[in-house]
Amino acid sequence: MRNIIHIDMDAFYASVEQLDNPELRGKPIAVGGSSQRGVVSAASYEARKFGVRSAMSSVIAKRNCPDIIFVKARFDRYREISQQIRSIFFEYTDLVEPLSLDEAYLDVTENKKGNPSATMIAREIREKIKQKTGLNASAGISVNKFIAKVASDINKPNGQKTVNPEEVLDFLEQLEIRKFYGVGKVTAEKMYRLGIFTGKDLKSKSEAYLADHFGKHGPYYYNVVRGIHESEVKPNRMRKSLGAERTFSENISSEIFMLEKLTNIAEEIERRLQKSKVAGKTVTLKIKYSDFTLQTRSKTISYFISSKELILEMAKELLYQEKMKDSVRLLGISLSNLNTDSPSVKTKEEKKEVAVQLKFDF
Repeated sequence: MRNIIHIDMDAFYASVEQLDNPELRGKPIAVGGSSQRGVVSAASYEARKFGVRSAMSSVIAKRNCPDIIFVKARFDRYREISQQIRSIFFEYTDLVEPLSLDEAYLDVTENKKGNPSATMIAREIREKIKQKTGLNASAGISVNKFIAKVASDINKPNGQKTVNPEEVLDFLEQLEIRKFYGVGKVTAEKMYRLGIFTGKDLKSKSEAYLADHFGKHGPYYYNVVRGIHESEVKPNRMRKSLGAERTFSENISSEIFMLEKLTNIAEEIERRLQKSKVAGKTVTLKIKYSDFTLQTRSKTISYFISSKELILEMAKELLYQEKMKDSVRLLGISLSNLNTDSPSVKTKEEKKEVAVQLKFDF
């Protein structure tokens, strides 16, 4: 039985910019490029009121919010503050699993403060983050990572939500399906067509039904809606893939120009691989067309590679695998199936773990 906290900084990049520049406070801002090809990396809550979201085209963001202010990203500064925040986490536990610069899981079942209440620990951590950085954080607290992650969104911004063991099933049954972590926009729309709008609707479907309609994700949905999520907080979380991509100032249709861009991307990946001291077996080519449709093509070989020449050769093969359906606005290459991967082997007893949630102090 575990006490898990998910800490999520509120509009992190945008909040850092407002913190460092008082003139931006209270105003709708977006971190990212303001050009025709720009993309929003993060939006302040003032901008979100106008429907501005991360990954949105800057053109659409400007259309939704004419007064929006675009600010260039400063990742060195974000990393600096992220390290300050993580140092606070380690005051309570060594079981910290960062998901990104602005969020992490903490297992505080046994913690350095000897505090049995994960709710109190989360509140203390949020207060210390505010004192040390001037930024707000939200938190979710529950018995596993999935529920803690979902709960951290409930009282945003600058709030927290605890889902006690005895509340888990009711909480999940009443939850809107689009708020389930791992259910994206496309999956949510598919679930709506199947009459699945809430956790209760999802729970009414058999595992076979969900596997039939959602493939390998079906058993995952079947389990999480019943509060079953066995993933532990992994402090040494291994990288699963490494890649780079480029968005072009103008759409390109010539494969010669695409090869030139892919060469530059392969060089960047080689540099990152050397820095991380990893190699991989699977190359994936990412293509975003001018109409924003996305296509990926992958190939796996039997040995690990890390050189730009081999990565580019496989990327070329994937590029010529199928004729382009339109001009291209983005190309990306990623390398996965890395030599850092270590498949976990579970014993029969571990696989028999039941979904009974015992009471403990929250």
